[in-house]
Amino acid sequence: MNNLDNYHLMFNNYPDVVNIKQLREMLGVGITKAYTLVNDNIIPSKKIGREYKIPKVMIINYLTNTK
Repeated sequence: MNNLDNYHLMFNNYPDVVNIKQLREMLGVGITKAYTLVNDNIIPSKKIGREYKIPKVMIINYLTNTK
């Protein structure tokens, strides 16, 4: 199974770009862990204003351990 297959199978009820709240829901983690994942660039994101924008594909890459 390649990453494109994963993209179509995982989190299909979430938009292509999510926020911290949605990241927490997707991974089932707390607020501290979610911010650690994005601040340490473990899950790449962009901070726009006061909000993080996290591409869903980056979360899938994190979970499937692919780059």
